[in-house]
Amino acid sequence: MPRRTLSKRDIKELLPLISSLIEVSPKQKVEIIEDGKYSIMYVDDEALLFEFEGRWLPLLRCVLSGRIKVAYPKVTVDMGAIRFVANGADIMRPGIVLVEDGISPGSPVLIVDEKHGKTLAIGVSTLSSEDLRAATGGKVVKNAHAAGDELWELTKSRD
Repeated sequence: MPRRTLSKRDIKELLPLISSLIEVSPKQKVEIIEDGKYSIMYVDDEALLFEFEGRWLPLLRCVLSGRIKVAYPKVTVDMGAIRFVANGADIMRPGIVLVEDGISPGSPVLIVDEKHGKTLAIGVSTLSSEDLRAATGGKVVKNAHAAGDELWELTKSRD
């Protein structure tokens, strides 16, 4: 996998894009690893972010562990949707049971299950909260990264 270590200048240019997610100083080692399908950002040898449709998002593992704290609104799916979400499927409107306020088109959301409220995936909404609630069908959230997907496996720590 091609690995590129960012210069101090590169890091400074990247800061506005990632500062809401993580703090990085130019003294830290920041690398971007390209895996054909994914661009993964490592800071001091720890995988933290991935690129999805031109924006940096936190790895789900980092969100679940609390390493990266996000306040993304949640989209709750019914129990029948879980296996599809886990397999990387986009979220279809009929599978959604609850939509939090604060979602706008193109904004990141956490996809959670209705029974336990467990975060299953990070997605990007195609609609606003109001439009999500009003929709009756179709794909409404793009699944960017789910627990157990290829990206999850690719970024497992190598302890």
